Amino acid sequence: MRSLSQYIEHQIVKMVKRFFDTIATRTRAGFFAAFFLLFISYLLTYLSTRKVLSQNYWLNHTTQVAHNLDNISSFITKSESAFRGYALTGNKIFLADYEDNISNTDSTISELKKLFNDNAWQLKSIDTLSFLAQQKFLWIEKNISEYSAKSDTFHSLKITEEGVDKTKIIETQIYNMKQEESTLWTERFKNVSQYSQLILILNIISIIIAVLLTIYSLIVYNKENKAKRAASKSSGQYKEELQTKVNQLADLNTELIELRSLEKYSATGRIARVIAHEVRNPLTNINLATEQLSAEIESTNNTEMLITMITRNSERINQLVSDLLNSTRQSELSYSSVSLNELLDKSVSLATDRIKLKKIEVVKNYEKEICDISVDVEKLKIVFLNIIVNAVEAMDDKGLLELATFKKNTKCFVQISDNGKGMSKHEVDRLFEPYFTTKTNGNGLGLANSQNIILSHRGSISATSEEGKGTTFTISFPFD
Repeated sequence: MRSLSQYIEHQIVKMVKRFFDTIATRTRAGFFAAFFLLFISYLLTYLSTRKVLSQNYWLNHTTQVAHNLDNISSFITKSESAFRGYALTGNKIFLADYEDNISNTDSTISELKKLFNDNAWQLKSIDTLSFLAQQKFLWIEKNISEYSAKSDTFHSLKITEEGVDKTKIIETQIYNMKQEESTLWTERFKNVSQYSQLILILNIISIIIAVLLTIYSLIVYNKENKAKRAASKSSGQYKEELQTKVNQLADLNTELIELRSLEKYSATGRIARVIAHEVRNPLTNINLATEQLSAEIESTNNTEMLITMITRNSERINQLVSDLLNSTRQSELSYSSVSLNELLDKSVSLATDRIKLKKIEVVKNYEKEICDISVDVEKLKIVFLNIIVNAVEAMDDKGLLELATFKKNTKCFVQISDNGKGMSKHEVDRLFEPYFTTKTNGNGLGLANSQNIILSHRGSISATSEEGKGTTFTISFPFD
């Protein structure tokens, strides 16, 4: 019966997988075709845009050429104005302006030569313009030299036809070069317009493809969605059933662990009582014999030392047996209702000195609406303080101690975590055994006694740890 059930489940899984594979194949084929069309469309758009950007560069090129040619005309005009100002006033400040305009003209002509690097006609034209500008500047410098030697400055302002002619020639040359650039600009603008139309067409095609792709997606979705919903519903129900079984198994496993802890605790208690009975009887005889010997034999330094040694070790054995019994005996509790958050705060305050000494950071994540619990407050303080002290001792300076409270189902929970050295799995498994300890000066009864107190409250305590990362204790109590 079990194998038949497994076979049916296996066949259902195969059928669902085959169905989704069919949907995926159809969907992939359709989307691949649409993607290919969109890719071609966007590739053409990209190439067209690159061409438009190229044409845009040339349009900017024409604008820069026209601007620089206008600047050259302006610089030459300002140079002549500066010369006339000097001739009129004799102020040499005008000569400085004249020199600046010559420099600006030379630099602008150099910039134009770079712009005309791929245009032979314009390169030849700019060379001609450069020659004409030099002739103009030479003529001005010649007149400056002549006018500087004369004392009658007003007489030197006679306008010669030679200067006017040179200026007209330069302006004509600039005009011809601007016309050439204007012609090129008109041709390039036509090209840009053509490519803009192409981009518009490609964008319209892309939109159409996107719309068709959307329609196709809706058709595929509507066609397959009904069967998909049915399969998903069956899969979801199966998943929910499986999750329910997993949760039930987890709850049973938790209960089993708690029962094993109780069984282990009970067995330890029985063994402890047997050991206490079997040890204390001969121990009583040893004590009586020691007292008798002490009264009968002659007292010397050696005899007193030996009797004291026997008495001290007898008392130590008796105390160890008492501690073992206390750690396994059902605690007598004095119940009172208290807030779990408040109880945890009081326990932390008892370890304040240790926490401050090692500069430990304490982080509290308390649930505000946590329920009250009915517990023995003083005994639980011992439990919490014991775990907190262990956590502080496991951490280096400036460690992190995290305290959290929360409620789940019918229980309240406390979590105490540190980022100390942690423990191995073997150490965690033996953590609550009497006389087991990882400390050099510990007696191994602190956590055993803490477990005894928690179990007496019908609660549970567990620990998880990872070496090098820290340890977390989780304690649960039933609702008040």
